[in-house]
Amino acid sequence: MASIVSRLLNDGHVFGEPDVVNERLESGICSKNEYVDDNTVVRARGLPWQSSDQDIARFFKGLNIAKGGVALCLSPQGRRNGEALIRFESEEHRDLALKRHKHHIGQRYIEVYKASGKDFINVAGGSNTEAQAFLSRGGQTIIRMRGLPFTATTAQVLEFFTREPNACEVLDGEEGILFVHYPDGRSTGDAFVLFANEEESLKALKKHRETMGTRYIELFKSTTAEVQQVLNRSMDPRNPEQPENHLPPLIAQLPPTAMPLVPQNMITAGTRRDCIRMRNLPTCAQVTDILTFLAELAQFIVYQGVHMVFTAQGEPSGEAFIQLDSEEAAMVIAMNRHRRPMIFGNKKRLIDVIQCSGDDMSLVLANSLPTLGVASVVPNMASVVPSMASVPSVASVPPVVSVPQVPMSLHQRPLLSPSGIMTAPLQLTSPSPTPMGTMQVTQLPQHMPSPFPPAMTSIPAAASQRPAYYPPILYWYPSPPVSPQTYYAHPGPCAVVMRGLPYNVTVQDVVNYFQGFSEVTPEGVQLQTNAEGKPNGDAVVTFLTRSEAERAIVERNRRHLGNRFIELFMA
Repeated sequence: MASIVSRLLNDGHVFGEPDVVNERLESGICSKNEYVDDNTVVRARGLPWQSSDQDIARFFKGLNIAKGGVALCLSPQGRRNGEALIRFESEEHRDLALKRHKHHIGQRYIEVYKASGKDFINVAGGSNTEAQAFLSRGGQTIIRMRGLPFTATTAQVLEFFTREPNACEVLDGEEGILFVHYPDGRSTGDAFVLFANEEESLKALKKHRETMGTRYIELFKSTTAEVQQVLNRSMDPRNPEQPENHLPPLIAQLPPTAMPLVPQNMITAGTRRDCIRMRNLPTCAQVTDILTFLAELAQFIVYQGVHMVFTAQGEPSGEAFIQLDSEEAAMVIAMNRHRRPMIFGNKKRLIDVIQCSGDDMSLVLANSLPTLGVASVVPNMASVVPSMASVPSVASVPPVVSVPQVPMSLHQRPLLSPSGIMTAPLQLTSPSPTPMGTMQVTQLPQHMPSPFPPAMTSIPAAASQRPAYYPPILYWYPSPPVSPQTYYAHPGPCAVVMRGLPYNVTVQDVVNYFQGFSEVTPEGVQLQTNAEGKPNGDAVVTFLTRSEAERAIVERNRRHLGNRFIELFMA
């Protein structure tokens, strides 16, 4: 840099006012009424789940981020979803930030896109006076606590941090603790704690998963924007938080017709022993629990390489397969974590960690399943299911995959179009003929729990060219723990769920919301109702292609319809 400056000076260049680059990100508070220039905001996607605002600031090192200008985005369940909105001090710095698209944090490449000032305000802006008073105390670091007993007090929180080992001091004592409550005053089990400096916060984070009473407490680095976001959601009576375990499983709502199972070796295959198999996991364990169990060794997991295994009934099997970036990493993890305890609640489970290959995964899964009979071919299936007729031939796909039909119970609402109810099992054939007989099907998890109630399981056929059957999609848990992403799917319609609609919304209002998306028609919009037949604020919108559905989510998520901001996610 010095030689460049020297050359410019020798060439007669005159420097005007110097551009000062901030050494570190400064904390700040953003108000709902604050104006944010659209030309100063970007959205970063694919962030590691444990990233803090300082980590993101280091990714954009050399560019000036506004005070409190990093807002980590949260899922509807209050968990980080791998995205963040970043506000820069000038348009020039924003433009330079966009050039860091697909640069890396560790082994993860980060996508950087333009975003609007309204997007940033929706996430980072707050009007809660209690939160603003808490954030104005000037703490350098904020720690978020999760899993607190609902009766926890400030004295208990202080005792938690001051006891040995790793005793640390909370800034301003009881005034440096902020509990999160629902509108009716009930505790959510979350709290934010201020610390005066980075050193104290690092000692505090070492208490992650220590217990308070009979509850183990999770600790994470947090930000001012996250405080505002969590407080806004918890205090909004229109969007009450619901416990995740109250969500009905999608597997119970699937159509009774057969679905081709996607072989495991479409995810990974081969003899390289760069995978690990985890057994004896608690049935309610999530990806975050696995990453915490692996601790610093989790850095070797490849992008979206955590695969939770489910039974044919959609229940957790207590197993997971994890892809690593090398055989050496898999060996080290197996040696260091085999038969180590995973603390869950107030119990400990000894976890088996076994090094394996992609082929080993196939063998384990195949040997654990019953043998299924193969049904006869349906004559006119291509006309009933046009999207399935064009499935590409893959060497790893079995010549015929068949699942026997199961009768639909009367209370279920079908996912099929009324114009094309399928009455026979579906088969997926390959060009190479093979003897027909009894075969074993490799089972993989088919669907994650549904994020919407049973009333939303009826998806309309939006147009005559849309197939009567919605092809199966294989879901897996990526890291960071965000909403399940589609790994493999046949071309065809894709449904998007809208949440937070005004109760008096009309179908035309929804169509207008997606203005510019020609695929959205009134026939493809279905407003949802509760058990009493009243609107519940949700809708299902059908797109002809998944790419258009994804584009709609990117461009329209968290935009306003009337005075309500709307959340979009894949059905």
